[in-house]
Amino acid sequence: MAIINIRVDERLIHGQVANMWTSRLNITRIMVADDQIAESDIDKMTLKMAVPAGVKLSVLPFRTAAENIIAGKYDSQRVLLLIKSVPALMALHEYHLPMPEINVANVTQLQGGLPVTKSVSLSAVDITQLQQLAAHGTKIISQRVPNDDKLNVADILNNLI
Repeated sequence: MAIINIRVDERLIHGQVANMWTSRLNITRIMVADDQIAESDIDKMTLKMAVPAGVKLSVLPFRTAAENIIAGKYDSQRVLLLIKSVPALMALHEYHLPMPEINVANVTQLQGGLPVTKSVSLSAVDITQLQQLAAHGTKIISQRVPNDDKLNVADILNNLI
């Protein structure tokens, strides 16, 4: 599978992603999977402006993203898959995309969120959904930037609840 990293980050493409992650992981394509963003020419144009030179961009609906990845369309590339929220991640999961590891890097809840790390605050629904993925063998980590230690989110959630 061509997916090098699956990152949940509500900001999608920004400085940390464009500069640090793409160079550290030698990413050749950034893929944003989201039904709404895939339909918005303005959102797609904004994302394209944030992509570093030499890196390709795909902005696809969940189903198309999963189907293309599973079919091996990107097997010769190094893909960073960006998802903006845990519910969006679950929408992609419904299409049976293998997700061995997920980096929950930057997710905030304005009200009622449980702080998990400095950059991650999750709702009760988010927590339940991540625990379901972990129970099926997906490793859930949090790592904002490449030099940060990988935090085991499943362990953190078990200790919080």
